[in-house]
Amino acid sequence: MSFLKKLFGSGPPAEKGPAKPSRTLDYNGFVIAATPYKEGGQWQTSGTVTKTVNGEVKEHRFVRADRFADAEAAADHAILKGQQIVDQLGERVFS
Repeated sequence: MSFLKKLFGSGPPAEKGPAKPSRTLDYNGFVIAATPYKEGGQWQTSGTVTKTVNGEVKEHRFVRADRFADAEAAADHAILKGQQIVDQLGERVFS
């Protein structure tokens, strides 16, 4: 029955889809935004790394396999992963 509710639009809204940033961090000239989303009853780690380069805003989206019971923990992990991306790749992340 829940399949039919989802198919015809009644029932709870879909859990997937782009999330608004729950937290941002300015880090070494980049902006890291945590955008965890609910997936299968848990919060999926995801986020963006952005930087303005020569007047153009560049963005790299990332999703990791790590899932957490609450959005706060997933956001914390996304910020850490974003910092790791910046430390390892710098502006090459946009290539």
